[in-house]
Amino acid sequence: MIDNKGISIWFFIGVLLLIYGIIITIANIFETFFNSFGRNVVLRNLDFGLWWGILLIILGIVYSVGFRPWKNK
Repeated sequence: MIDNKGISIWFFIGVLLLIYGIIITIANIFETFFNSFGRNVVLRNLDFGLWWGILLIILGIVYSVGFRPWKNK
């Protein structure tokens, strides 16, 4: 039997999704409160960026915890 001691690529993908989710969420929170761009966006009240960032954070946590290299097998 082969002993696999490497780190799964899915762990790194989870970390990247988590980082991107945090960046998108923070950017959209600042845009919502400060509205520094000064443009009128159709359906702005739905906050797609905020929801997308939260979804990426959840997926990033699921992948990072599910494929963490230090878990007991």
